[in-house]
Formats: sequence, structure tokens, C-alpha cells
Amino acid sequence: MTSDNILLDPTSERQAPHRERLGRPKSLEGLTVAVLDISKPRGDVFLDRVADRLGEHGIAVKRYRKPTVARPAPLDIQQAITDECDVVVEGLAD
Repeated sequence: MTSDNILLDPTSERQAPHRERLGRPKSLEGLTVAVLDISKPRGDVFLDRVADRLGEHGIAVKRYRKPTVARPAPLDIQQAITDECDVVVEGLAD
């Protein structure tokens, strides 16, 4: 990020914590991929295809769905993804 970019955090935190980006894995082999549907119209169509393609390559996939697009994923979904998965794919569609 360059110094002229500003990232706004919509969670109302006065001071957003600094978070280092995690590196991408070299391979998905042996990892579990979370597929998170954020409840936008037709997002499930895209994510179904992503999950199918991953499965065709023998990659373990777990599906999750937010109850509404208007809010962050509930803590129980966030915790399940953190506990059960190594990588997350989140899809947007309209």
C-alpha cells in the first residue's frame, strides 16, 4: 500500500489493528478450503462451480453461508472457518 492510499474499516474501530497479510500457500494439496457464500444473489452459483472444481482436484472443501450480505459473518461462522480451514474463497455476484 502506498502512502496516498487510505483503507477505511467499516467496523467502527477507532484505531484499526495492524494486520500483516498472510502469504499464499504454494499448493492447496492437503489443505481444507472454506467456501464462504456472503448471500448475494447468484453468488452460490459461482461458489458451487468453484467448490466442484476444487473437489475435482481432490481438495477438501467446506461450505459456509452468511445469513445476510449486510453484516459481517457471525462469530460462530468466523470461528468455524478459522478452526476447520486453511484457506478461504469468498465470492461476490449480482
